[in-house]
Amino acid sequence: MRTTLRMRRAAVVFTAVGALALAGCGGDGDGKDEADKGSGKDKESSSTVALPKLDGERISVAAVWTGPEQANFTKVLAEFEKRTGATVTFVPAQDPIVNFLGTKIAGGQPPDVAMIPQVGAIQQAVAKKWAKPVGPEARAQLGQNYAQVWQDLGAVDDTQYGVYFKAANKSLIWYNAQVFENAGASEPKTWKDFLATAETVSASGVTPVSVGGADGWTLTDWFENIYLSQAGPEKYDQLAKHEIKWTDPSVKDALTTLAELFGKPSLIAGGADGALQTEFPASVTQTFTGGDQPKAAMVFEGDFVSVNIAQTKAKIGTDAKVFPFPAVGADSPVVTGGDAAVALKDGKGAQAMLTWLASKDAAKIWAEAGGFISPNKSLDAAAYPDAVQRTIAEALIDAGDDVRFDMSDQAPQSFGGTPGKGEWKTLQDFLKNPKDIAGTQAKLESDAAKAYKS
Repeated sequence: MRTTLRMRRAAVVFTAVGALALAGCGGDGDGKDEADKGSGKDKESSSTVALPKLDGERISVAAVWTGPEQANFTKVLAEFEKRTGATVTFVPAQDPIVNFLGTKIAGGQPPDVAMIPQVGAIQQAVAKKWAKPVGPEARAQLGQNYAQVWQDLGAVDDTQYGVYFKAANKSLIWYNAQVFENAGASEPKTWKDFLATAETVSASGVTPVSVGGADGWTLTDWFENIYLSQAGPEKYDQLAKHEIKWTDPSVKDALTTLAELFGKPSLIAGGADGALQTEFPASVTQTFTGGDQPKAAMVFEGDFVSVNIAQTKAKIGTDAKVFPFPAVGADSPVVTGGDAAVALKDGKGAQAMLTWLASKDAAKIWAEAGGFISPNKSLDAAAYPDAVQRTIAEALIDAGDDVRFDMSDQAPQSFGGTPGKGEWKTLQDFLKNPKDIAGTQAKLESDAAKAYKS
């Protein structure tokens, strides 16, 4: 059974989101602007969280992160080792993480802590009696450092199980500034303007949009941003909880809007077939390599795109700029996601790790490394390495409880978080055949009905 979250799912429709465009245009991206003078690296040198001595204790932490994300998270774990004396092992996990954890638990080797990227997966872990409640020390850190909405996202039936360590603003479009300049294109504010900008860029000889369609979650993000802006927050909440069906006219409207892009293969790098073979990291790097003739001019995804941009020669704020997802309805949407730490073993070590990850000291380590946004409101924004990331993070914190979490991550994992199944697979099929809106709705509803009953 799926336990309903106790939370207020209010829309993130920032009036402040316009500042993102300014951040994309301004700032030199090297973190050496006015906000960085006395950047807090000295201010926060002393510990702000008490941790127990764990000499000789071994702790394992599982997460799906790879590459730069894994490397940066390992720095956070290394500091925990330094402060406690424990030995921490990073356990590479695979999606869907509930299946991965189930295998580990069945084999008698569960990790002490798992970083779970879906609200629905936390609920499943609780329902299966895998998850252990958050202890008093970590709850104290949460109360001190987190808006209520982020605490509620990690709670099931009024009991705290998750500590949200990493958040994401998943409503950003990053673009190759040189391509835009050559094409005479400007940052669009509406969906209509976005499509017109895409045509302008296409006419200049560069394919406008890169889509990482091999990873189905990117397609759910496209749909959710359009749906939130077009249908509004109330409908978004209803669809997220399956209180309305996927055959609802509002879903038809959103898919019809998305088809205005997906239905024009010339606007997508490699067309539909190419997009479906492009994984998310490549969708980013191909936008910022190749000089002024990259494979695409724009790529949609969250703030974490900056990690992948860093693997190219492009400089954020100069070569790589960003604007808010264009408004389809009255306002631009902002959808968030996040990864929560959940203890799977009883014991002092697992609880100490939750306490550490709820602290601003832990958040500061990854924030300084880049490619990371923290929901921790106590973290000094000066810790972020450039003006773009700083502004994105401040917008998230300023929203407080007015935050909408990724819809697919709220769903049962079999529907919203499994490669080759459910929403991921159906939207991949839709990318291939965007004319079949009715068939797409029917398949989404059929899969959702089964998943929400399980």
